[in-house]
Amino acid sequence: MNLNVLVCGGAGYIGAHAARWLARAGHRVTVLDNLSTGHRQAVRWGDLVEADVRDAQALRRAFTAQRYDAVMHFCALSLVGESIARPYVYYDNNVGGTLTLLQAMREAGVERLVFSSTAAVFGEPRQPLIDEDHPTAPINPYGASKLMAERMLADAGQAYGLRSVALRYFNAAGATPSGEIGESHQPETHLIPNALRAAMGNGERLRLFGNDYPTPDGTCVRDYVHVDDLAAAHLAALEYLHDHPGAHRFNLGNGQGFSVLEVVEAVRQVSGRRGLSFDWEPRRAGDPPMLVAASARARQALGWSPRHTDLCEIVASAWRWHAQPRY
Repeated sequence: MNLNVLVCGGAGYIGAHAARWLARAGHRVTVLDNLSTGHRQAVRWGDLVEADVRDAQALRRAFTAQRYDAVMHFCALSLVGESIARPYVYYDNNVGGTLTLLQAMREAGVERLVFSSTAAVFGEPRQPLIDEDHPTAPINPYGASKLMAERMLADAGQAYGLRSVALRYFNAAGATPSGEIGESHQPETHLIPNALRAAMGNGERLRLFGNDYPTPDGTCVRDYVHVDDLAAAHLAALEYLHDHPGAHRFNLGNGQGFSVLEVVEAVRQVSGRRGLSFDWEPRRAGDPPMLVAASARARQALGWSPRHTDLCEIVASAWRWHAQPRY
C-alpha cells in the first residue's frame, strides 16, 4: 500500500536517506524542514515545505494543503555539548516542536508517526548491550528532551489513539552507496566525518576527547550503524504501524562497539593516510564510556537487521561521499 508521508527534517542527514527509501518503495514524500541544519540540495525525493515544526500556523497550512497518511519526525537539535550549555533551546525545539507537531497531526486526523529518537535516553550503560528494557536515565538535556518526547507519544497513544514507533539509534554513519547524499553538518562534531576531513586536509587537525575511560583502550566505545540501515528501519517501522496500535520503541544498532581509536585506524586504512595524527583533549561533558545496542527486538518485530556491519565498509561509503560532496 502506497502512502503519502510527511518527512519532518527530511533535508537533514538521516531524514534525507529515509525520504530516498520511502520514494524507492513507492510512497509519496513531502519534506518539511526549516533548513537550519538541513540542506536544500538533499531534498531530491518529493517537494519541500520550508517551515518550522514549532510554528503551529505553518503546520496547519501544510496539513491543510494535502492529506497525509503518516509522519516521520527527524527535526531535532542533537549536539550533546550544546544541549548542556543551552538546555532551554533544546527543550524548546525537541520537546516543544514535537508537541506542536503532535497537536497539528491530531487536528488533521493523522494517526501514524515514526519518531527519530536516540540512545542518549539511556545515560550511563548498566550492561554491555543495551536493550529496550534498560533503565532510561539521560545524563544530558539532549537525551532528556528525546525521552520527554517519547513519553508524549505514549500518552498520545493512550489518550488519542496515536500509533507511533520511536527508533532509538546509536551512532549514524556512512553515506548512500550512490553518493547522492551524505553527512554534512556545520559545525561538524561527529568523529567519522571529522577524521575523514582531517585525512583529506580539508579541516582542522583531528581532536579526540578523553583517553582515560574504563574501556580496553581508554577511549569511548560506540555502536556505528550505517545510515542506509537506519533508513530501512524507518520504512519497516512505518509498515509495522499498519497492524500495531499504541506506542512502540526499538533500539537500532550494529550490535558491536568500536572505540575512537579503532575508528581512527579504519579511516587510516580506507583513506590510505597512514600518517593521520590527532590531539588529545579532555573528556566532553555528558559522554558515557560505552553505548552498544541490542537490536534483537527490532529484528524480530520489524524484520530488520543491519546489512552494513563492517566498520571499514561504513567508513569507505562516507569517504567516497566526502571525496566529492554534493553540498
